[in-house]
Amino acid sequence: MAYKDLREFVARLESAGELKRIRMPFSPELEITEVADRAMKCGGPALLIEQPTGFDIPVLINAFGSKRRMAMALGVEDIDEAARRIEELVKMEVPEGFIGKLKMLPSLVKLSASFPKSVKSGICQEVILRGDEASLDRFPILKCWPGDGGRFITLPVVFTKDPETGTRNVGMYRMHVYDGQTTGMHWHAHKVGARHYTGYERMGRRMEVAVALGGDPAITYSATAPLPEDIDEMIFAGFLRQKPVEMVKCVSVDLEVPADSEIVIEGYVEPGERRMEGPFGDHTGYYSLADEYPVFHVTAITHRKDPIYPATIVGKPPMEDCWLAKATERIFLPLIKTQIPELVDMNLPVEGVFHNLAVVSIRKRYPGHARKVMHALWGMGQMSFTKIIIVVDEHVNVQDMHEVLWRLGNNIDPERDVCFVQGPVDVLNHASPVANFGSKMGIDATKKLPEEGMPREWPPDIEMHPAVKAKIDGLWKELGIG
Repeated sequence: MAYKDLREFVARLESAGELKRIRMPFSPELEITEVADRAMKCGGPALLIEQPTGFDIPVLINAFGSKRRMAMALGVEDIDEAARRIEELVKMEVPEGFIGKLKMLPSLVKLSASFPKSVKSGICQEVILRGDEASLDRFPILKCWPGDGGRFITLPVVFTKDPETGTRNVGMYRMHVYDGQTTGMHWHAHKVGARHYTGYERMGRRMEVAVALGGDPAITYSATAPLPEDIDEMIFAGFLRQKPVEMVKCVSVDLEVPADSEIVIEGYVEPGERRMEGPFGDHTGYYSLADEYPVFHVTAITHRKDPIYPATIVGKPPMEDCWLAKATERIFLPLIKTQIPELVDMNLPVEGVFHNLAVVSIRKRYPGHARKVMHALWGMGQMSFTKIIIVVDEHVNVQDMHEVLWRLGNNIDPERDVCFVQGPVDVLNHASPVANFGSKMGIDATKKLPEEGMPREWPPDIEMHPAVKAKIDGLWKELGIG
């Protein structure tokens, strides 16, 4: 199902017992973070902080902070439903013959319904602020951690255009608030937004930017999704919600934003202008250090008459953003399988904070197969930043880290089964000798073949006789053991 706007999602969370209204006032400076962090660590509900100190705009936080809420955000009972729809799409082949093509039309009609739709007006423009009135100081923007360089907008959906093709990109990049009219724009070197900016900078042209906050949560998720560069995130959002995203033109820049957003911040980035951004308590659990980034200037702010300010915090896992990553793991697995068909399953553990660790299972067919898969993954988009890849056999449950660690400890000879490569690493990887470049490790924890330097016989797993298992299964409840 598609949500009309953010408050429809809030109502759904509340009716399902997944949201807690907090009427006690808490400050956007550190206090809301402490409340939210405790809620996230104990698996608590989404929080609507109704009276942030000094503001009459409520703060929504931890809305994506569980497997159930992540599924609800995408309008499905289980994240795998969205993955199955993508799998059906990538397997769709154009049949031969007129009748075959006619039978395919319903699927194509569904896909065409994913394309965004331009509308003349949107609720996000009920209030229009320009000049000095267009101030970020109106909103309860969080200072998350004591060592942060200031307040940060943490859940922005950032819209830009390619300077040559005009192609839209939508990403999520934190924004360090310097004052009411300027922020940093944290474009990592590997991101499309940074590539757009470099293009404008090379041309000596000002780059227009629009930032949307709130709306259907499928739109927010899509801004985080590791899509190929030629796929419009708003088409992907329409595919997930099975309904087009309605887009309205901004009032001061030549960009469109989702019409049902809570708040829209419009502005520009000047070529060559940089300012120190950060530090920021990041999802690695450490502070990312201050560095120079482009500066965003506000030209207008529009919002609903009674907006909700959506936010998140990041820090030591588990945090809300971990569930966004787990959704990505499930949703994009079918796409990865199109490139690596021997892949069975994948787990990006919460403790691996996106890029530090991946566990994959494969249908192993030949010597060196595990290494082939490692290198294939290191050659794919954001998977290229993965610091450690563990490969196990197809029957291993990669979602069970107890089993993974048991197999890892038993199945490897460290000298033979561990390999190291050099390549690009995530910008937030503080352990590499230099920024953006370092080493990565692959571990082959599969059963070894004789051709892989295993002259000895590989021992069989311990398994109970099926008949005995079946007998005890039938008596288990009666025994009352557990």
